[in-house]
Amino acid sequence: MATASILDAYVKSSPSPQHALDIFKGEWASILPPPYDQLQAGAIPLFADGRAYWALGQLGGCSGQKVLELGPLEGAHSYILETQGAASITAIEANTRAYLKCLILKELLGLQRVHYLCGDFVEYLQTTGERFDLIFSAGVLYHMKDPVGLIALLAQHTDRVYMWTHFYDDTVIQGTDYLRERYKVHTPSEKDGFQYTLHRQDYLHSLNVAGFCGGSAEFSNWLSREDLLGALRYFGFQDIRISGEDMNHPHGPCFDVVALK
Repeated sequence: MATASILDAYVKSSPSPQHALDIFKGEWASILPPPYDQLQAGAIPLFADGRAYWALGQLGGCSGQKVLELGPLEGAHSYILETQGAASITAIEANTRAYLKCLILKELLGLQRVHYLCGDFVEYLQTTGERFDLIFSAGVLYHMKDPVGLIALLAQHTDRVYMWTHFYDDTVIQGTDYLRERYKVHTPSEKDGFQYTLHRQDYLHSLNVAGFCGGSAEFSNWLSREDLLGALRYFGFQDIRISGEDMNHPHGPCFDVVALK
């Protein structure tokens, strides 16, 4: 069997955006925005994500604001935040492959006000004294081992949060064979006097997918809808707005949440 050569990593034709995308061929999630939407990347229109525009509408926009983005994945929401006028976006990504994909698209799309950091945003929030006008966290909370701990940290660093997240619903999860196998441990927990239940979600075979974009452990913990909204209120977010609630999403119930103090 032929062995791989370092020379296989070289491009031998004229520069093009597709060459850069092909570094992670088969791993992209997003369709790129025009004029790059005909390039071969992913299939999800994240660069035109209506959820992000709904959130910014509820928040009165982000023009001139200092934004922290958690888990930017491929930079689609960074792109929306910049094009909607954010003064600065600090975007923290722990998945090294996703981080490099963000850098590729930052260069390709010419983003100027986004700064990508490679590392764990929980560790960052635990050690920084920075405050932000908005913390944007789409597709993040349900990948946490300690989701309530993250909500408590968000409350220390901002008065305005957007999240899109899945949540645990016993009827839906236990009534769906391919979901039920992932959720076998349910643990009563407490954080600073707030009591809730963690529903362990095991990634199982998803860990073998090259484009895996989950958390940094073999499992995460989901919250019920009641506990998730209760945690936001307990840690200071009293104005909570919900959109796009979907109990039939193939990966489990989900919704968009804007939370303000």
